[in-house]
Order: sequence, then structure tokens, then C-alpha cells
Amino acid sequence: MTRLHPILAIAILLSTTSCIEKNKYAVLVSANMEWKAVKRIYPDENYQQSPWGEYFHKKINGQKVLFFHEGWGKVAAAGATQYVIDSYNPEILINLGTCGGFEGAIDRYDIILANKTIIYDIKEAMGDSKEAIDDYTTDINLSWLGPEFPWARKTVLVSADKDLASNEIDYLQQHYAAVAGDWESGAIAYTAQRNHKKILILRGVSDLVSTTHGEAYGDSNLFSQRADSVMVKLLTKLPGWIDYLEALPGNR
Repeated sequence: MTRLHPILAIAILLSTTSCIEKNKYAVLVSANMEWKAVKRIYPDENYQQSPWGEYFHKKINGQKVLFFHEGWGKVAAAGATQYVIDSYNPEILINLGTCGGFEGAIDRYDIILANKTIIYDIKEAMGDSKEAIDDYTTDINLSWLGPEFPWARKTVLVSADKDLASNEIDYLQQHYAAVAGDWESGAIAYTAQRNHKKILILRGVSDLVSTTHGEAYGDSNLFSQRADSVMVKLLTKLPGWIDYLEALPGNR
């Protein structure tokens, strides 16, 4: 067996390691409509293509930030989040996007900071679905943020590969104390926790769903307009959030 000279082996190792491009912050965006809003707000960036979606790097308040389009649904969310971690090794993941709010429990355009995510669309025919749902439930450690993270409401987000159903609203409120739901946050939080990564899931309420109807259901134009408004709000606040994070003890 041929042995490499020690100096050559070290050079190869350093070369391989240097391929990982480190960013302190990685902003993850899921749905195509949400990424469309990002591209409208940041039209002149150097967009590149990954196996999952487009991405670019941008300096915000002196910090290098990766913006990455993961794609919609749990499969893309989990796979792309792992790809970002493996490829860029960010210290903090920030997921920005939309969610549907429960009418009467939250208002349009409110911003949620998830402190717990629950993937609820698991149906077990040969056992107890609760056990599987519990296994994919993620309690997100936000203690490092301090007591007063600005401009966001800490609460539970429920996730499923489907839009919220009116006939499930009461159940989700009673069993999970949820006030909003989306498609991807559960998978993103689950993957981040497995990799011991700090994660902020910040979702703006684009539309409300009641026990009888969803205001944006059957109206893609309304959702498009609301999603754009939510992303503008989130991206406008992003520099302030990064300033807040940079000022935290131990994060400088």
C-alpha cells in the first residue's frame, strides 16, 4: 500500500477543509413565493445555483450572511438544511418565511419566533401516532438569546406537508397550544438540533385560517401579495436582529 508523505497528507487535508466556506449566519428561505420576494428585494446579488436552490452571500452590518433557497416541504427543508450545515458550517441558522395563523389567536403580519415545532401530519396505522409525533417534536433552546428578542412573539409552530385545514384548527390549539402553522419549520428545527446548531425560526403571518375557512384558500394572488409583504417586513428587520445577536455576550 502506498503511503503519503506526512507533509503531503497535511496539505491535502487543509485543501479539503478549506473547501468549506464558513458563514456566521445562514438565512434559509423555503417556499418559491418567499424566495421570489427575496430576489425582488435583492435584485443585484451574485446568485448561484446549488443542488437545492439558488443562493448568494451578502454583507449585513459587517457580517457575512448566506441567503439560501431550500425549497418547499419537509423533504427539501431537511435535506437543504443539512447541505447548508455541511457546506458552510454557519454558527446561527435563521429561517425566514410565512405561516398561516389561527383566526382569533394571532393577527396578520405578526412575527413568530418558534420556541417549539411539532410535525403533526404523521398517521400511524399499526401503533400510536403520538409516539411518532413526539419523536419529531423539537424544543428549541432560545436561552442564549436573552429574555427580550425584539419584534417577535415566542410560541409553538406546527408543521405539515399541507396547508392548515379548518376542521383541524380546534385540535391543534387544544392539543399543541399552537397559534400558527407552516410546512417546513419542524424539519428545519429537527435537523438543526441534530447538528447542535443555533436556530431562529422567524415566520410572519400571511393569512388567517378559521374553523370554517381560510382567507387565502383559492386565491393565489392574495397569498402572493401577503407573502411579499411578510418577506419585506422580515428582511427589513433582519439587520436589527443581527445587531442584537452580535451584541449578546459570548457571540462577538
